[in-house]
Formats: sequence, structure tokens, C-alpha cells
Amino acid sequence: MSEPTTTSMTSIQRARVFLALSVLVTIALYFVPYGHLIGRPLMWLSTLAHELGHGVAAVLMGHEFRKFEMWANGSGVATWAGLPSRFDRAFISAGGLVGPALVAGLGFWLGREEKTSRGGLMFFGGVLTLALILVVRNLFGVVFVAAVAAALLAIAFKAKPWVSQVTVVFVAVQLALSVFSRGDYLFTDVANTSAGPMPSDVAQMADALFLPYWFWGALCGAFSVAVLLLGLRLFFKGVGGGAAGMKGSQASKASLAP
Repeated sequence: MSEPTTTSMTSIQRARVFLALSVLVTIALYFVPYGHLIGRPLMWLSTLAHELGHGVAAVLMGHEFRKFEMWANGSGVATWAGLPSRFDRAFISAGGLVGPALVAGLGFWLGREEKTSRGGLMFFGGVLTLALILVVRNLFGVVFVAAVAAALLAIAFKAKPWVSQVTVVFVAVQLALSVFSRGDYLFTDVANTSAGPMPSDVAQMADALFLPYWFWGALCGAFSVAVLLLGLRLFFKGVGGGAAGMKGSQASKASLAP
């Protein structure tokens, strides 16, 4: 009777411990020599979620997501086409700003269990593969997106289930932390990219909806934090609920034992 409990509790503890370790390791990169170089791929993940957020938002509004480009300095551009209303323009701009938080929140929810984590990696790997075929259009973007998609799918299909869970939690933590580490972008009206300077997302929202850009930055920031808190709440509720359910089930079995 005790062996199933040990196995389940190991999975539960792993999820919690690796969540904490992911945060500590990422923060440590800001203080160790060359940590910024080691952490650069983590920044690229944030750019990927941000720019694909623009593209997905454009598609949801009925427009065409034409291409996605990103560069080694962490900048990126999502190009879309259509005849947007003012609301469409603002919604598409906001899609990139809240994209990392939405993916992180989904990751925390999926990371509650090994089975859902594996399914999540298959889903994200499939989405990136589709993006690679349809919209990624520069060399660095192709190499990075292909590498991430291949890694996610390889872990989902080849690695042990707990590795999928650890991967999902790690990626969710990186995207969650990027909401804060790159939060200054919410309060600037110019974006400097490798394609040249252009109006920032919040500046485009202000142009579409009239209110100041810092208002929209604060609103998108508050929404992102709320999504992260919800994702973390579901994560810990799911993890704790699994342990409680196991104990309750074993108690019932014990009461029936002669």
C-alpha cells in the first residue's frame, strides 16, 4: 500500500522543487560571470512567444499572419496583413505583450501532471513546426524555432514522463520571469529592432484607442500578472489535490481491509 504513495509523492515533490530551482537558477544567471550569454536562449524563448502572440492575435481577428523574423539580439518582428479596425490593431498589438504570460500560465496548468506535460510538449512542438513551415522567414529564426520544436517533440516522445514535466515547468518559469525582466518595454513608445526603430506595441495601442501608451502598458502588465497568478494557483492546487486524493483513496482502502 505504501509504494504507490511514495511514487506519487515523488512526482508531486519534483514539480514543486523544480519550480523553485528554475526560479533560483534563472535569477543566478544575472549574477554569475557570462550568465547573460548562458541565459540568452531563454530570452529568445520570450521573443518567440511575444511575436507569435502577435501573429495568433492577427489570425483570431481574421487577418493574415505573413511572416515571423527574430534575431540573436532578442528582437523580432511579426508581419501581418489585412484591413483592421482600431480594435483589431490594438488587440494584435496586445497579443504580443501578453503572449509570454499566456503561454507560461498554460504551462503551469499543464505541468501539474506528467501526462498533461507530455501532451503539452506535443502541442507546443506541433505549433512551432507549423509556424516553421508557414511563417518563419529568416535564417536565425528558422534555426532557433526548428531547434526548439525538435527538442520539445524529442522529449515528449523519447524521454521519461517526468522529464516532460520538468521541461514544461522550466519553460513556464522562463516565460513568467520574462514578463518582469522585460517589463520596461511596456512603458516605451519606440521599439528598436534589427529591422530598424518602429512604434512600440503600446504606442500602436495608444494610436488605435487614443489613451496614453503607459496606460495600455500598465493594463497589459496587470493582465499578465493576473494570468501568471491564476496559472500558479492551478499548478499548486492540482499538485496538492493529487496528494490529498491519494491519501483519501488509501484511507478508504485501509478501512475495508480485514
